[in-house]
Amino acid sequence: MSMNVYSISVPDGKIITEDLKDYTRKSISSHYKSLEEFLSIWNEADQKKVIVEELESEGIFFDALKEEVGKEFDPFDLICHVAFDAKPLTRKERAENVKKRNYFTKYGGKAQAVIQSLLDKYADDGLVTIESTEVLKLDPLNKLGTPIELIKAFGTKQQYLEALKELESELYKTGA
Repeated sequence: MSMNVYSISVPDGKIITEDLKDYTRKSISSHYKSLEEFLSIWNEADQKKVIVEELESEGIFFDALKEEVGKEFDPFDLICHVAFDAKPLTRKERAENVKKRNYFTKYGGKAQAVIQSLLDKYADDGLVTIESTEVLKLDPLNKLGTPIELIKAFGTKQQYLEALKELESELYKTGA
């Protein structure tokens, strides 16, 4: 197995040349001392995209990591795998685990359909896509109704956002 070596221009302007995984591991460990610390911060974040963007601004190259580790993994699993040697799960595996737990049966029929579609969208496109309410305008969700109708299936916009946060929590449960 050959090692991919990259020349990386880091935010302080230095250019370093090293293995992408080694560079990522060092960079992540300078932010998060342990997997537990990372999981705690990840799970508390209202929008995971903020963590991803912050790490990208610090020089983490998620697109390059996807090329090396696998395109089917999202930033969460890339970080856990590369920095903390955790077994990564694909987006599809994470979505299937949530479906198996069937936690969303507490919602009405339309809301359940929205959650199922969000899970499918996550499996295909990743977390950043479903964190935006713009996702409600995209296929397959747009086939279920207008964004306003879809949000009303949960009650209020706040209740929709709470359901989305709960969905994210279910997606990133460890040990599933």
